[in-house]
Amino acid sequence: THLTFFEMLGHFSFGDYFKKETIAWTYELLTEEFKISPERIRVTVFGGDKSVPFDEESFSVWSKVLPKDKIGKGVRADNFWGPVGSEGPCGACNEVYVDDVEVATLVFVEYYSKVDGSLEKLDQKGVDVGWGFERLIVKLQGLKNVFETDLFTPIMSLLPNDLDERKKRIIADHIRAISFLVSDGLRPSNKEAGYVLRRLMRRIISYGEINFSILIHKVVEVYSIYYSELNEGIINSEFHDEYSKFKKTLARGLRKFNEITETYMNGKLTDRCLSTYAVFDLYQSDGFPFDLIKEKAKERGLDVDEVAFQRMLEGHQKLSRTSSVGTFKGGLVDHEPQTIKHHTAHHLLLAALRQVLGNHVLQRGSNVSSERLRIDFAHPEKVTAEQLKKVEEIVNKAIESDLEVKKEEMPKVEAEKLGALAEFGAKYGDTVSVYTILNKDGSVFSREFCGGPHVNRTEEIGNFKIIKEEAVAAGIRRIKAKSEK
Repeated sequence: THLTFFEMLGHFSFGDYFKKETIAWTYELLTEEFKISPERIRVTVFGGDKSVPFDEESFSVWSKVLPKDKIGKGVRADNFWGPVGSEGPCGACNEVYVDDVEVATLVFVEYYSKVDGSLEKLDQKGVDVGWGFERLIVKLQGLKNVFETDLFTPIMSLLPNDLDERKKRIIADHIRAISFLVSDGLRPSNKEAGYVLRRLMRRIISYGEINFSILIHKVVEVYSIYYSELNEGIINSEFHDEYSKFKKTLARGLRKFNEITETYMNGKLTDRCLSTYAVFDLYQSDGFPFDLIKEKAKERGLDVDEVAFQRMLEGHQKLSRTSSVGTFKGGLVDHEPQTIKHHTAHHLLLAALRQVLGNHVLQRGSNVSSERLRIDFAHPEKVTAEQLKKVEEIVNKAIESDLEVKKEEMPKVEAEKLGALAEFGAKYGDTVSVYTILNKDGSVFSREFCGGPHVNRTEEIGNFKIIKEEAVAAGIRRIKAKSEK
């Protein structure tokens, strides 16, 4: 039931219905609409800890429709959601299972967690419900796993009959994820999310000569009815560019693998197990997929210590995360010219959102690349099409006005007095860098704590366009946008 890409169904409430109604509707949907027998259903609620009491209300409501032995009490790691960053909304949650497979999570947002970890009750409570679509389909269609559903069978039917089942499942899963990631603006690279995309592509490319174009066509055919942003041409282009690059890498990796195994088989092996360091070097430096290393080793009667490899990989990932902290401030992927333009547009966008939606709008996350910018911000409801249009107009007007972008170094206390907005979760010294975008009359359009870099004048940014607006958590919205000359 685990996938690299999955669809989540959901509904939200801000200051309206709460636990009693949400639980009743969840049970009604499962038993009356989906015709799932109550005997197949069990749930868990938050059992409480030193900070938050046992969720007695949820337990009480569920006990009216389920036997008490079907209502478990979970720990914080499983049955408490949030906050997203170092502070923010949070609350207890219920996990709902059918045949011991989790199909839904009901999050009841009723606290605000401060930076020091202390909690205070929210004036307005919220509900954030998520359903795992693929898992739900498995239960509704009476199947054993997600790969037997009609979400996957059209893709898997196009794969060679002699390909083993495990590889078929991996390819079907990964090609869906790849199609959506590329259409969302991500590109394969050696950094962050782009590196994940590259690994997904290279893993399935290593499985042999497969017609990936027809698989991509099928994904687009199945999903474009609901996801019009899926672009078959761009997905194919990016995939086959990576295919060409990786084929060269694969050839080099195979030569190196052969050299390593021949050396080891000629006297360096005592237990038929390849050196973990040699395996990790093939994986990390040469981009050789671990699954392929295992398969090739097995062909030669050799073993690979998977536990030791995973331990080394986790250590490397931890080191990479640590070393990357502070490399780029403000969520910048790099300092390419287009990334810098998007960074300044990000400041304009936050200021415009506050103008249109209100000063409660605060940044809660960001990511800025040459392809697009992304901002996560606090707001309790969906931003309407009319509001988005207004925001876009304000940003473009600021760009067309060719406003000055001014950098100043000043004491942190002075920056706070001037009303500069701080980056969410960031820690600052006594002296800070502040970027201000000034209107023609000298008034402030935008002022933020920021390490830069930025354009000198807004006209350099080009035309600004909002691509997408969506929810990412209770009370947190996300906008993706881009600019171009």
